Amino acid sequence: MSAPVLGFDLTRLDGGAAAADVLLRALTVTADDLPVIAAAQLDEWSRVGHWLDVDAAARTRRRVTTKTGGSSTRAKTDSGPAAPNETAEQLADTLATLERAPIGTVDGLMHLVRHDVFDWTWRRHPGGLSQIKPADRAVGVVCDAAAAAYLWEMLPDNTRRDLTAPWLTALATLPERAVDLGPQATAVNALIERVAALSPQVVRRLGAASGKARPALADWAAAVHSASWSVFVAGRVRASAAAQLMLVQAVEKAGVPVADRAGGVWNLLSGAVQALVVRDVLDGPTLYRLLDPVVSVLGPVVVPRRPID
Repeated sequence: MSAPVLGFDLTRLDGGAAAADVLLRALTVTADDLPVIAAAQLDEWSRVGHWLDVDAAARTRRRVTTKTGGSSTRAKTDSGPAAPNETAEQLADTLATLERAPIGTVDGLMHLVRHDVFDWTWRRHPGGLSQIKPADRAVGVVCDAAAAAYLWEMLPDNTRRDLTAPWLTALATLPERAVDLGPQATAVNALIERVAALSPQVVRRLGAASGKARPALADWAAAVHSASWSVFVAGRVRASAAAQLMLVQAVEKAGVPVADRAGGVWNLLSGAVQALVVRDVLDGPTLYRLLDPVVSVLGPVVVPRRPID
């Protein structure tokens, strides 16, 4: 799953900002931290019980969109035409559910943690890949906390607390490190800080700007694809992921309504952040296409473009 898509999911979930925080801190973990994190892991019997809850919640979330999507039709076919107010309520519930329906899954998130965030803990041997010790237990602690946040509103309170507690215990003894945002960190931070401080008036203007941008969605998608390819070629995948996760937190702090996030505001902001991560190597037209809708609302938020040596 790409960082912008992961961010799109997290920014629409109740525990999305908390999940983003788990992943951000995990991106700063070093080999020296692994024993501390591993030592905090729950005993296996407790984990098994809680992961039964996680599995049940994940299955419920997968069913919820399909069930809600068909609810308005069933209201008509099962009991005749619905009253106007009832239909409006059903449509509102359906829309609210779809606005929060993630593209990814818990399994996908766990794969991302184990094989992308902690890719450096794997070693290739003649018999295949194996994970260094005690990375397997340490990564389990991170997976527990990430799953608890991702399924925040769907898990029993005690399950969510127990899965999160070991990670919080480990963090209390680990140094807090800055996240690596790559050579364009100053520009990326400038935009994210501006987003976090958005006023309600500017949030509404961003919503309007996203609505105007919809007719050119294909053009915007092509520009994002180009920026994402530049991220990969420039070797800034982890920096891009960190920037998108920080944007999730900034959007949450700004109080942008979920409907606006789902309706296009996230796409505009995410595309701008993706462009800034590689602004020193991205072609001018693509950079302009992704930054202009945001800059037109927020005003200049970045330092002058760094010249290429």
